[in-house]
Amino acid sequence: MGNKAVFDSELIEKYDSLGRRYTSYPPATQFSDQIIASDYQNWSRDSNEEPIPRPLSLSVHIPFCDTVCQCGTYKKVIGQNRECLIEYIDDLYLEIGLQGKLFDRDRIVQQLHWSGGTIAFLEDHQIERLAGCIDQHFQLRSDDKGEYSIEIDTHTSSSTTIRLLRDLGFNRISLGVYDFDPNVQKAINRIQSIEDTHSIIKAARKSDFKTINLELIYGLPLQTIKSFTSTLETLIEFNPDRITLYNYAYLPSRLSPQRQANTDDLPSAKEKLEILQLSIDRLSKTGYVYLGMDQFVRPFDDLSIAQRRGSLHRSFQGYSAHPDCDSIALGISAISNIGNHYSQNTTDLKHYHNELTQNRLPIYRGYKTDQDDVMRQEIIQQLTCYYYLDIPAFESHWEVNFMTYFSNEQKQLKVMEKDKLLELTEKSITVLEVGRLLMRNICMVFDRYKNSLT
Repeated sequence: MGNKAVFDSELIEKYDSLGRRYTSYPPATQFSDQIIASDYQNWSRDSNEEPIPRPLSLSVHIPFCDTVCQCGTYKKVIGQNRECLIEYIDDLYLEIGLQGKLFDRDRIVQQLHWSGGTIAFLEDHQIERLAGCIDQHFQLRSDDKGEYSIEIDTHTSSSTTIRLLRDLGFNRISLGVYDFDPNVQKAINRIQSIEDTHSIIKAARKSDFKTINLELIYGLPLQTIKSFTSTLETLIEFNPDRITLYNYAYLPSRLSPQRQANTDDLPSAKEKLEILQLSIDRLSKTGYVYLGMDQFVRPFDDLSIAQRRGSLHRSFQGYSAHPDCDSIALGISAISNIGNHYSQNTTDLKHYHNELTQNRLPIYRGYKTDQDDVMRQEIIQQLTCYYYLDIPAFESHWEVNFMTYFSNEQKQLKVMEKDKLLELTEKSITVLEVGRLLMRNICMVFDRYKNSLT
């Protein structure tokens, strides 16, 4: 399997529609308040009792930011209220303790991820104490072979903090660059200098971080081919290990900060596609390969190797080289995935605090999957990770006739086959090079809940 994606503007325009990133299935839109903390506790107990319990993936969400950025899609708390932050961190300690009691101590944490504003608001001693609390209640790796990542804010990070993070076991960092053009940054209210970004990258390399990921967004207000070309050239000079290239989804009805945007400043659909094509061509010529679903990596990156070996996985943190983990998420709005089931914490700070101070997990909704959900989940995993589905292997595992069970989906796939997005036979589904940039659309064929997108 090659890692090449072919840009076809006509097909991209034809299939232009709102789509999910498929970091989970079923989507959170299907979550119900019928799922409560006792369900999660039962799932955790069942996972401990499996013949070979799965390793753990642990994520911590610290949602504090000092400014309103138009690019964020996750729950944020805006402002400089240090007392609110201190109370939130204290609540996190309580949740870590409650969660730690649910899982056998010998279950290794293969993945650790801190997201949100993260160290933008935390002082070094708070970072150290939070990391120590996690280490106290969970079995972290000591051999540096796990995926321990953190999102960095260049405004408040220093070389001292970067060194501390490495000493605490973090080996991967991610920086949201979005765009280096000053006019674009001003339009989205996210000012970040090239010098600050470069300083963090140099500090991370000096501290021997294994992976540096930079995030870009195309389609932002005031973005042009010329301006984004300059951003790409600067980015390439920084030589990151991974680059995530997101599409700016303008959804003011759902994301209130976007209501401040001037719609006249948004690039046209044609120019947006030209920016995407420019990015793919330039990154490919520089030696990056298209892993899939917005992610570019170096050929010998861990993710690229995992894809070739058949051990790539896609989860809430994006692509991972560690498949089959139970995912424990901490903090407001955080989503956990135990077995095949999902739970989500409350999105309200006060409710989060009240539940934890009453020694209760702050879960307010979730989803218990059935076999149909898990089958579709497996198909989406295979396609997003490998562009391929082995139909006989799928049929053997699930004891179903694929073409009969997915007869309606087959009709849609045949239309895509005519457009040369994929090849469909009795033996397999193979996503072709032209179809790789339209993976969301292909996955949507198997999404029983795709109508919830609109």
